[in-house]
Amino acid sequence: MRRYTSRYTAFELIFIAAMAAMGIAVKPVAGHIARLITGPLAIPGGVVAGGIYMMFPIMASGLTRGKLSGTLTALVQALIVMLTGIGGSHGPMSLITYLPPGLAVDLVMMLFCLGGRSRVRAPACFCAGIAANLAGTFMVGMLLFNIPLIPLLLSLSAAALSGGLGGLLSCYLLKQIHKLELLPYREP
Repeated sequence: MRRYTSRYTAFELIFIAAMAAMGIAVKPVAGHIARLITGPLAIPGGVVAGGIYMMFPIMASGLTRGKLSGTLTALVQALIVMLTGIGGSHGPMSLITYLPPGLAVDLVMMLFCLGGRSRVRAPACFCAGIAANLAGTFMVGMLLFNIPLIPLLLSLSAAALSGGLGGLLSCYLLKQIHKLELLPYREP
């Protein structure tokens, strides 16, 4: 673990932990608001709210330039949820439901950033948001709730839309942070 985390500065590790904590803090609020919209449609609220809390692994990836910072953010989130119970812990299943979205963010960012291109581009963030929310929705829908096929497809469609919008919002926030030079920029 030490060899892996040595790729990051202390500031970046603190930022990853902060993004994980913010994602967990936003999750209950976003979930309650989303359930107002999705309740009548019989879609789980987390499907729509996922677009908001999937922003945080994207932001960690965009700001730290680390190759697996989305996964590290998701791992920290899973551990926080497992240890504190905030956000409805499912015990060890939290690792299985939190890690795939982080891995999806990292995979999409790596694919879009081949050749040294910036991670802070709308198409990369948009697709990372879609992939993360689809991964999370699929894992929760199949493993925890065993949702039938048609409702699962409807949930995945809503997840793609909200994940993409969350990805675009994270791209906008990343660009504003870089423009204001609030954080040190480091080449990948």
